[in-house]
Amino acid sequence: MQVEPERLKVFLADAGLVKEKQFDKALQEAKKNKTSIEDVLVTKGWVTQEELIKLKAYILGIPFVSLEKEQIPSEVLRIIPEPIARSHNIVAFRKEGDKLEVAMLDPEDLRTIEFIKKKSNLKILPRLTDPASIKNALKQYHKTLEAEFSELIKKEAGEIKVIKEEKIPGDEKELKKVAEELPVIRIVDTLIRHAILQRASDIHIEPLEKEVIVRYRIDGILREAMTLPKRAAPGIVARIKVLSNLKLDEHRLPQDGRFKVETEDYKYSIRVSILPTINGEKIVMRLLSESSKAYTLEELGLRGRALEKVQESLKKPVGMILVTGPTGSGKTTTLYAMMEILNTPEVNISTIEDPVEYRMPRVNQTQVNTKIGLTFASGLRSLLRQDPDILMVGEIRDGETASLAINAALTGHLVLSTLHTTNAAGAIPRLIDMKAEPFLISSTLNIVIAQRLVRRLCESKEKYKLKKSEIQNIKKYCDISRLLRVLKEEKLIKPKDNFEDIVFYKPKPSKSSPDGYSGRIGIFEVLVVSEAIKELINKSATADEIQAQAQKEGMRTMVEDGFIKAVQGITTIEEVLRVIME
Repeated sequence: MQVEPERLKVFLADAGLVKEKQFDKALQEAKKNKTSIEDVLVTKGWVTQEELIKLKAYILGIPFVSLEKEQIPSEVLRIIPEPIARSHNIVAFRKEGDKLEVAMLDPEDLRTIEFIKKKSNLKILPRLTDPASIKNALKQYHKTLEAEFSELIKKEAGEIKVIKEEKIPGDEKELKKVAEELPVIRIVDTLIRHAILQRASDIHIEPLEKEVIVRYRIDGILREAMTLPKRAAPGIVARIKVLSNLKLDEHRLPQDGRFKVETEDYKYSIRVSILPTINGEKIVMRLLSESSKAYTLEELGLRGRALEKVQESLKKPVGMILVTGPTGSGKTTTLYAMMEILNTPEVNISTIEDPVEYRMPRVNQTQVNTKIGLTFASGLRSLLRQDPDILMVGEIRDGETASLAINAALTGHLVLSTLHTTNAAGAIPRLIDMKAEPFLISSTLNIVIAQRLVRRLCESKEKYKLKKSEIQNIKKYCDISRLLRVLKEEKLIKPKDNFEDIVFYKPKPSKSSPDGYSGRIGIFEVLVVSEAIKELINKSATADEIQAQAQKEGMRTMVEDGFIKAVQGITTIEEVLRVIME
């Protein structure tokens, strides 16, 4: 749904929302970046998305409706099938006689309107709405997990065949029969479907003495989703083993496998890990979306000087770029964002990963398989014979892989990899611990990025200022005076402000977001290997000495980057301290 820029300019000026000069500036930027004028206006904060949509509705003579807090009757909502509603951003919300009111993002989508008219045999009345309204309506297609499961459990859990404990180890046929029963299939399918809808990264199915707990990891935090009866456990384990092509009668040893789920709306690869515990077999399933697009570095949370230095490093044809942080801190996602920039027809990119989390066109991706001797080290050796320009090594775990990666960077390749260290400076002593020569590290290492993931605040959030007792508590973890200086340098606070004057934000729970958070963003520190740092590496300096020099040269630490994002209202102080103290 488009409105001519000149027409939009006149109406925005008349409404007193955007000045003509501002609009002209935004239009130039939109043409330069090949984006829409509306996106630029909203991004700059000159007009809200809702104001813009309401104005466009007025210009086009189409009524505007907000469904953000609307509960739509189920029988009305389901007149439009969910796949159509999702793919075309259209929902039915009111029916009176033979008239059906539908909310859309694009009321000029006549083909979809005609399709719904034929299918429902009703007169369609299009209404303009905003993305938040569509999102709220789409959520209503699904019952809550508790409601759906309570029905399933009441109706079908009683039908799951009970297998006596002493029969489990040997009776593979009986286990397979249980795994293929309809109640078990439905329970497992529902668990996975709801995990995907709730944007979970992992599903934990944990057997206790008298019950089974199901937990989802959403935005890095584990949340209890459901309690199932103990009798359901053997069938659920057997079903997941069948899907993952694992041994049904093996209950004493850990097993790893994977399978895929695919619908019209999503396509996921699911990595399965099964571990024997004293109460039975515990399952963890990692959900990896195959349809998700790679993020840009800006979307990940890199900004300012740090972003510039990473981009400069990616332009170098040789050397090594390392990303560090604990498990689950988004290191691989950052590597993929870099490869997305580097992935052009002129270069050959080869990777060795464990596992291959996202598939990228034109990138030769290899999966580690230790059972047949394909390790990071042996895989990297083979990749060097494949005429690569850029190499991505999923993780440097040992001295052999470290040595091969450094030699690859020395012999004219750009090498991207990850390490498990708490900060950027710690990567260098870690490589030296792996018997890498300091002079080789200093001559190949371009940049080290350390990162963590913090939860993003929703749009509805509350402002507050810190009390003296809270500031005293923060002093235990951070250098307050340095933080204050950084915030002033970033022009986020006034030159005369103290910590008591700074406005921070805290989550405001809502119906759509019970904890006030939605999604995650990275906090980073980017250590550039300068001449001074090269000298320190050659002297086998400590991580603290390297860190101090990097900060002298202008490096923002993760805590500082986190506080910048907290003042901007992107996250909270509690989130920053939570991930830094992990």
